Amino acid sequence: MRREQVFWGWGEPGAGPSVSSHAVAFLRDELGIGGEVVSSPVALEDVRLRDAALDVTGLRAIVGEEFVRQDREARVLRCRGKSYLDLLSQRAGDCEDAPDAVVAPADHDQVLAVLQWCAERGVAVVPFGGGTSVVGGLEPLRGRFDAVISLDLARMDRVVSVDRQSLTAVLEPGLRLPEADRALAAEGLTLGHVPQSYEWASVGGCVATRSAGQVSTGRGRIDANVLALRCATPLGELATLDAPGSAAGPALRQVVAGSEGVLGVITRVALRVHPLPVAQRFEGWLAPDFETGCDVFRRLEQAGAAPDVARLSDAEETRFSLAFAGLPPVARRGVGRRCLVICGWEGSEAAIKRRRREAARALRAAGAWPATQRAGREWVHSRFAGPYLRDGLMDRGVMVETLETATSWSNLSRLHEAVRGALPGVLVGCHVSHLYPTGASLYFTVFGRRDDGDPAAQWRGLKSAATDAIADAGGTITHHHAIGRDHAPWMPDEDGPLGVELLRAVKERCDPAGIMNPGKLLPA
Repeated sequence: MRREQVFWGWGEPGAGPSVSSHAVAFLRDELGIGGEVVSSPVALEDVRLRDAALDVTGLRAIVGEEFVRQDREARVLRCRGKSYLDLLSQRAGDCEDAPDAVVAPADHDQVLAVLQWCAERGVAVVPFGGGTSVVGGLEPLRGRFDAVISLDLARMDRVVSVDRQSLTAVLEPGLRLPEADRALAAEGLTLGHVPQSYEWASVGGCVATRSAGQVSTGRGRIDANVLALRCATPLGELATLDAPGSAAGPALRQVVAGSEGVLGVITRVALRVHPLPVAQRFEGWLAPDFETGCDVFRRLEQAGAAPDVARLSDAEETRFSLAFAGLPPVARRGVGRRCLVICGWEGSEAAIKRRRREAARALRAAGAWPATQRAGREWVHSRFAGPYLRDGLMDRGVMVETLETATSWSNLSRLHEAVRGALPGVLVGCHVSHLYPTGASLYFTVFGRRDDGDPAAQWRGLKSAATDAIADAGGTITHHHAIGRDHAPWMPDEDGPLGVELLRAVKERCDPAGIMNPGKLLPA
């Protein structure tokens, strides 16, 4: 049976790293927050949950008796995603709006039948993959409907086919990324998509949110690797051809990729896959400052010589990282305003050696210092640790959340400063982690003392100010976290009023009853 995350946090109980004494000491010095636990999640039996208001007899006839659940655990586990706002509600036991049922179809035909059943009866549907949304994408908003189901895709977890010659694979949406990679490894292949949510994220969820991964500078975002897909909508099936290129009008696969379940449910996806790398190398450097590091990355990317993993922390995030890693204050002071660079390469030993030599030459010419391979190995070892640490920080009264954007190289510094300036009174670190010839992403981490009066309003105010600053400075409102509920009000800033109306028209055609994931992607 598939593993489940805890309903109030990340991962399984006790499965991940805990907050270190170094981190506690740093936050005490910076925010005046002690190391003691001041907040704990409620027990499952104490969660507030309304009675299910849905007769599921028809749904059981479609998917089978055992695959329609209305028990407390199933409903609470699929009540929300994993954002700070989601977890504040879950930890407090606020699950009044949990789905009325959890329905787990086995295949495309069952998904289609469930959607048509729900459309006929006015039941909202929230697709559920790995449960890792951090933008409110899984909140079971009912809209004008009396009931809502969580459509759990966990049973649809097969590798349908692998074409080793063409380097493609057809996968079902509920397949989690580690399971996909284990299956592909038997063919000498890898998906090559490694977001921080890797351990829990599903293939379908990544495509539906246009996810980027830690190796996306080298491998490309997930949507760049989508060749074709099959989507069940309340009005019928939408499917595309897996040709390597086509001029047959706008690419409909890209209409579905990023649609976040508001048009229908992705039931199958053909993806470009990659040979398993023979070798990997990760190492750390210290750039003289953030602007210099950005310029080195720009020149490497535009020359086609960027590492597969290219990550540059600003001075503040470098300070956080070194403190959390246990570097003593005197050593941290010695780093000064230098910025941590992580570079990683995959491929043959000879190719890595050649590519590393070119990057190292550019870094040294810019005044960067090598920080040995140990820094790179430590980053790899802790690359999935952040979400686990957040749970422990929330226990200690810390507000901790992330936000991200992207812009052109010429606008990167301006956008960086605009977002930092919109977040007063908190600690803000940032890193560049996805490179393009024309620009890069910026990923911000925010720490603060939690307002125990109304912690949700505290974060909403900060996030709103930061997103306004992003829009005003010409950045995208999201580079890879997606829109969900949280970013929907800013969609007109991204696509313009006519663009939003075009998306509405597509939704109305695919989902005339409006049952699919209400309140997400499109502004009210």
